[in-house]
Amino acid sequence: MKDTLILGIESSCDETAAAVVKNGREVLSDVISSQIALHTQYGGVVPELASRKHIENINTVIRSAMAEAGTRWEDIDAIGVTYGPGLVGALLVGVAEAKALAFALGKPLVGVNHIEGHVCASLIEHPDLEPPFLCLIVSGGHTYLAVMKDFGKFQILGATRDDAAGEAFDKVARAIGLGYPGGPKIEKAARSGNPQAFAIPRGKVDGSAYDFSFSGMKSAALNEINRLKMQNLPVVQEDFAASFQAAVVDVLVSHAMRAAADLGQKRLVMAGGVAANGALRAALGEACEKAGIKFCFPSPIFCTDNAAMIGVAAYYHYIRGERSDWSLNAVPNLRLSRES
Repeated sequence: MKDTLILGIESSCDETAAAVVKNGREVLSDVISSQIALHTQYGGVVPELASRKHIENINTVIRSAMAEAGTRWEDIDAIGVTYGPGLVGALLVGVAEAKALAFALGKPLVGVNHIEGHVCASLIEHPDLEPPFLCLIVSGGHTYLAVMKDFGKFQILGATRDDAAGEAFDKVARAIGLGYPGGPKIEKAARSGNPQAFAIPRGKVDGSAYDFSFSGMKSAALNEINRLKMQNLPVVQEDFAASFQAAVVDVLVSHAMRAAADLGQKRLVMAGGVAANGALRAALGEACEKAGIKFCFPSPIFCTDNAAMIGVAAYYHYIRGERSDWSLNAVPNLRLSRES
C-alpha cells in the first residue's frame, strides 16, 4: 500500500512552521521558525509584526521541511493548513500559501482546526492511541475539557469562561517582572519558590463542574502584587510564581480528574502549549496513576505550535475524503467542532 504524505503548514501566531507527515503518525520533518526574540522586546506578540515575519519566512520553512524529509512535490498527497483560531493576519499567510501550493500542484487542500491539531500531537508518540478519549487542552488562548469522540468530532465538557490558563500565566509573569514568554518563565522561577507563600484562590464557575475561570485568579494575584508594592514590600518572584502555578495546576488537575471519574474515562490526553509545563505534567501524571488512567502527552516540541500536529490532523480528514475548497479562509475565532 502506498504511503500517504501530508505537507502541514502552521502560522496561527508567532511560529512559522512546516512539516511532512507519513501515514498520520510518522514525522519525516518538522521545521519551526520562532519569533520569540522579535516579540520579547515588546512584552508579547505584535500581530502586524508576526504577519510580516510569516511572509518573510514561510517559503524558506516549507522548502526546508521538504528537503529534510527527502520528499518530492509529486510525492505529497495533500496540503494541510491551520485556518483558525489565531491571529487573522498570521492565519491568512498560511492559508494563502497552502491554497497557492494546492492549486499549482493539483493537490487536495485540507483546512485544520489549530486546537484539534494540538490534540492530534499525542498521536505522534503514542501509536496505539485512538479515539475516543478525554482531553485537556491548555494553551495561551484556549482551555478546554472535552472527549474526542472521533477525529474532528468533540464532546465539549467545559471551557474557560474568561482568560485561558496560558494567558493568565503571561499576565502574572509580566506583573512580577519576568517578562515574555510568561509560561516558561513562571515555570522556571517556580522551581526554586515556595508554592504556599501566597494564598491564590482557586477559580470556580457556579453551576458548571467542568468550566474554567482564570480571570479571578489572575485579578487576585495582581491585587496581591499591588498591595505588596504599595507597602514597599518585596515581591519574591520565585515564591509568587510557585504559588500562582500551583493554583492553576490544582484547578486543571481537579477538573480533569473529576471529568474522568464522572464519565468513566480511562485515557486522558493533555495538549497545548501549557502542556509543556513540568509541574502540570507531574501533577496530572500522579493523579492519573492513582486513578488507574493512562496518561498521554506530547514531547515539549509538539506541545508548542508546530506543523507536525497539523499534518497529523489533516491526514485523518484526508483519508475520510474530507477536502476544503478554494473558499477556505482564516477564522480567527474558530472553535472546536462538536460531535455531529
